[in-house]
Amino acid sequence: MKTDKEEIVAQLKKQILETQGFKPAPISNTEGFGLGSLEACFPNSVFPTATIHEFLSENLEDAASSEGFISGVMGKLMENGSPCIWISRNRKLFPPSMERFGVDPQQVIFIDLNYEKEILWTTEEALKCEGLACVVAEIPDISFAQSRRLQLATEKSGVTGIILRKQPKYARSATPCTVRWQIKPQPSEMVDEMPGVGNPIWEVNLLKVRNGVTGTFQIQWLEDKFASFDQKIALAVLQTKQAG
Repeated sequence: MKTDKEEIVAQLKKQILETQGFKPAPISNTEGFGLGSLEACFPNSVFPTATIHEFLSENLEDAASSEGFISGVMGKLMENGSPCIWISRNRKLFPPSMERFGVDPQQVIFIDLNYEKEILWTTEEALKCEGLACVVAEIPDISFAQSRRLQLATEKSGVTGIILRKQPKYARSATPCTVRWQIKPQPSEMVDEMPGVGNPIWEVNLLKVRNGVTGTFQIQWLEDKFASFDQKIALAVLQTKQAG
């Protein structure tokens, strides 16, 4: 009897998540996005797609780190060959740098606009295009109503939306985003003890996860993919065994 009740509760939870827009797109890699224990914070331990993700960047360093992390996410979302749109006003991103994170910049459509109203309208219309893998929009602040319109567009089209809020005036304003992120840079590690800039390391803060849990994690870009530090340790052990 207890098993039957647990099955009923599980089915009800699944139905509730589906009605709230949790329809994760299939990922070719069975390991998901490679974010390790961080992905356990999401409903069903699956990175939410077809919904809105919000990234808060309080300074230029955080913004640059967020752009790198977002590029890694885009690389996973674009594995099926679908293009992406990046909308901004004062874009600082250097497109060729995205190749390091598995993104072909030729598959990204960059749209630079002058006014926030234009950015919001273009973002909403882009999110309605079912052939896109994701839409990234740079905008400092967004109201609840504006964010809700974007959320409804993603739920209908199945396109993942990413809002990058650089130096927002109202950082903790209420929005219906599914996940709110804050990415901070950490000192990189040297590759083969060679001087210079090593692999990027981020402090990843999940400030909000609808129907999930929040937390702080360290994620590294290692061997052309995300790797949490628990994965990194496991990889080092495996390499040591193979060398022996």
